[in-house]
Amino acid sequence: MYAVKITGIVLIVAGILGLVYGGFSYTKETREATLGPFSLSVTERQTVNVPVWIGIGAIAIGGTLLFFGSKKN
Repeated sequence: MYAVKITGIVLIVAGILGLVYGGFSYTKETREATLGPFSLSVTERQTVNVPVWIGIGAIAIGGTLLFFGSKKN
């Protein structure tokens, strides 16, 4: 039961963060060429958008897990 509650809380927090920020970005470094001791690399900034329906779904599933995970038999 404890793991279900933690999973529910994590999903709710992730859903709220997804709705507030709308996405996240990261940098990706690719090695283009190596010529002897010299190396040419390119750093790109990638952006991942989180759809609204995923954030709402994560909150709903997390709330469901918290509600039903706290019920005793």
